[in-house]
Amino acid sequence: MKLVIFGANGPTGRLTTARALGDGHVVTAVTRHPEEFPITHPGLDVVRADALDPAAVSRVVQGHDAVISSLGVPYKSPAVTTGSQSARHITAAMAEHGVRRLVCTTSTGVPMKPPPGETLVYRKVVVPLLLRMGRPLYEDAALMERIVSGTDLNWTIVRPSGLFDGAAVTRYTVGAPQMIGRFTARRDLADALVREAVEHRHVRSVVEVITTEGTPSIYRVFLKEALRIG
Repeated sequence: MKLVIFGANGPTGRLTTARALGDGHVVTAVTRHPEEFPITHPGLDVVRADALDPAAVSRVVQGHDAVISSLGVPYKSPAVTTGSQSARHITAAMAEHGVRRLVCTTSTGVPMKPPPGETLVYRKVVVPLLLRMGRPLYEDAALMERIVSGTDLNWTIVRPSGLFDGAAVTRYTVGAPQMIGRFTARRDLADALVREAVEHRHVRSVVEVITTEGTPSIYRVFLKEALRIG
């Protein structure tokens, strides 16, 4: 399958690109800085483009079988509309060129409430802190979800929880929103994104990806991931 990956030069995007290539797919990796892209492969084309440039997005989407977007910005980034703006351009380009399959990431923070069954400390301390740090991004992610789900594309929205770096793909869980689970390994997310795209899983659905094996301390994740996502 011919895949185009937006956000390919981010931590999740690089793993997604490597996973797709390892599975034998042809990949176009979209990045604003191709000179910094660390992966080389016969099946890989690294393209300079900005997801906020509709003409550039249209050029790279054309001729592909599916689109994966792992675009993300740090909590404190001023670019809080990146998700929604890129979604508009990507979905428009897909409609223009007849590309039907879209898999994109948002966050389990989109509902802005903890799942049922979480602990009191998590509900009263951790979640309010996360919302205070990331509310503009969660609001934009919610808008992105409305844009994507309002199309007639074969879309899947994937919500990871607190992202961390794991050594290998685990027996992660994919399910309907509001699952119990505070962490998602980037390798698990990358694996899920590729599987969703090429196996046409959970079409026109929102799902969460939760890692339960080898998860770190929640405090460690806060310290590290408050400064970046994706």
